[in-house]
Amino acid sequence: MNNSKISSYEEAIHFIEDGARIMVGGFGNAGNPEGLIDHLVKSRKKDLTIISNDLGSPDLGLGRLLTNGQIKALIGNYYNWNPEVATAYNEKRIDVTLIPQGSFAEAIRAAGVGIPAFYTPTSMGTDLAQGKQTQSFDGIPCVLERAIHADIAIIRAHRADDLGNLTYYKTACNFNPLMAMAATTTIAEVDEIVRTGQIDPQAIVTPHVFVNHIVKKEKP
Repeated sequence: MNNSKISSYEEAIHFIEDGARIMVGGFGNAGNPEGLIDHLVKSRKKDLTIISNDLGSPDLGLGRLLTNGQIKALIGNYYNWNPEVATAYNEKRIDVTLIPQGSFAEAIRAAGVGIPAFYTPTSMGTDLAQGKQTQSFDGIPCVLERAIHADIAIIRAHRADDLGNLTYYKTACNFNPLMAMAATTTIAEVDEIVRTGQIDPQAIVTPHVFVNHIVKKEKP
């Protein structure tokens, strides 16, 4: 087996530097890379910009990074589950950039396929559109949203082969496949690693060219 992409948690986290922009897959605490998050919390990496749909719950999941003071900024949309986000923002301890959920997903996808920006009617006429370029198409006013890139993506997948081709299980299909394409370095936490050729090519969601490191999930 070619082990060039297979790493331990410690080795994978070593690639994350202070001040990094990190995409984290998952929706709430479902489909997120739990082990990688645990080790990121333990690493005490600081001044991080976390790009994620939400920030878990207080002192749970991604929320622990905020509790530990490791976060400098957030880019996402659904922080209702974690009231500590509003507290930290109001106390000027973090910056928060809110983007509508659909626009957020499309901005990540755009980064992965090389589209620098796109127009959407979503958020037009709201506070979220302030300061953004606008344009009308067929009489529909739209807002320009820029692609969202990251230094690192930590994602959750179900199975990988030793090249790094990935399949996903149920809710892990949320933001993980998009984020895998949109970062300079992608680290995938998986349940199982098999030999190349053991995954049906038609079942592969993320091709290996987008994956730099694979970590096998620790048993609870």
